[in-house]
Amino acid sequence: METATYSDQELAAQPVAYWTGMAYEEIIGFIRGRQAELGFTQPQYWILRHLSKNDISVDGHGMTVAELVETMRTYLRSEDDLAAEALTMLERGWVTRDSEGRLWITDAGDAARADLKAHAPAWREQMHAGIDDADYVTTLRVLQRMMRNVAAS
Repeated sequence: METATYSDQELAAQPVAYWTGMAYEEIIGFIRGRQAELGFTQPQYWILRHLSKNDISVDGHGMTVAELVETMRTYLRSEDDLAAEALTMLERGWVTRDSEGRLWITDAGDAARADLKAHAPAWREQMHAGIDDADYVTTLRVLQRMMRNVAAS
């Protein structure tokens, strides 16, 4: 994405909602593109993470698609179809489904999750190129403060 160069004064007048929305779309597009190159979708990765006792899941307990949707509701996109993703993952042998409809991660699924996760540091490095940690932290703190400022309204 090519962006215009603005002075500090011009940037200070820019709408934050526009720029955070643009950043979100570019970054999600980048991440999903890298995952697709490896044969994954981002929702598949999230499902594996939520089912793996080696990642987000505390106990590795199976979950239904509805439970996964509820767990991921704050970051699923409208085009994400966890039921369809689960079918693909069943075909790949990454998950199994029990008689109650719960998905359980398999050894193959956990290996696939770990393989994809191993790429994350390189992707983070590419996204953070030219940005020192102090600037990154400042950016996040400013965004958090803006969120707090508008939360009461």
